[in-house]
Amino acid sequence: MADIRDIEVIAPNFKRRLSGVTSTIIQLVPVQRTLGQKIAVLGPGLPPTLPSVRFRDLMHLWKPPAGRRCRIWHARRNVEMLPAIILRDLLRMKIRIVFTSASQRRHSVWSKFLIRRMDAVIATSGKTAAYLQVPNTVILHGIDTERFHPPAYKLQAKTAVGLDPSKRFVGCFGRVRRQKGTDLFVDSMIALLPGRPDWCAVVAGRATGPHLAFEVELKERVAKAGLADRILFVGEHTNIPDWYRALDLFVAPQRWEGFGLTPLEAMATGVPVVATDVGAFSELISEGSEETGIVVPANDLKAMADGAAAFMDDLPRLAAAAANGLARTSKSFAIEGEARAIGEIYEHLMR
Repeated sequence: MADIRDIEVIAPNFKRRLSGVTSTIIQLVPVQRTLGQKIAVLGPGLPPTLPSVRFRDLMHLWKPPAGRRCRIWHARRNVEMLPAIILRDLLRMKIRIVFTSASQRRHSVWSKFLIRRMDAVIATSGKTAAYLQVPNTVILHGIDTERFHPPAYKLQAKTAVGLDPSKRFVGCFGRVRRQKGTDLFVDSMIALLPGRPDWCAVVAGRATGPHLAFEVELKERVAKAGLADRILFVGEHTNIPDWYRALDLFVAPQRWEGFGLTPLEAMATGVPVVATDVGAFSELISEGSEETGIVVPANDLKAMADGAAAFMDDLPRLAAAAANGLARTSKSFAIEGEARAIGEIYEHLMR
């Protein structure tokens, strides 16, 4: 438990279930602390290893921390913006409110009302920024390059997760559901693998509740195609960086995405990406002279299959894109860069 008197930034998390927002907080806060930002979390659903404050500590927000004009309240949901507005405007507590938006759709009237009352707004991508009707700063998410890194030996990386080291693997990671495009990945592999005996496919992720029948249908589709031994459903794993390191190609087939870290995670492990044009994917992947992957239209099965085939059938291109992706993430998408950019906004407001 952190001492509120030493805390300059509060990162609330008012949702118990794990989500992309919660994952962002979990990954970002330790890096922010390492960079000297005096930040603590507030709310349920977070690891006890993170520095935290209690709700009763909020009574101290009438007095700013030593050497500062105010504290920062960094909200990422409507439910976290509203109490901050009450604390600042009704109770006159010494806080400034930062809001990070990852939404790529028109905001509701209620959301617009809240966002207009923020002291600073961060957009996680250029597409997100286009839906905001207030001044904002685009700060793309970063990746933990210490956690996600290439293997020393690719064959050993495959063996470590139980894959055949004599084969090349293309993977699709994330929740198994239609929104995530898992069916598009499976159908593209059903089309591609029969003519490419050196390649196999991996689906890593979990289906929940109403999506269980969807997963069963996909497995039946694979079995009917005679590819049950080459399109593998390996379930959910906590050691997901190890699975990335075992891949030779990654496909992000989402029909919709708020931001989407999987292409960065793949590129950071030296794996080229074929991704749909959703979320921030087109801002993460380079298709020019320093190609790291291919961006295809969302919900376009043929384009996805063609993009994957372009790499599967051209191993020099695959290797070049792998090296480019590793260099791009190290240079432009390390999570420390994201934390520093956010820290600059904090500093501006606290001065």
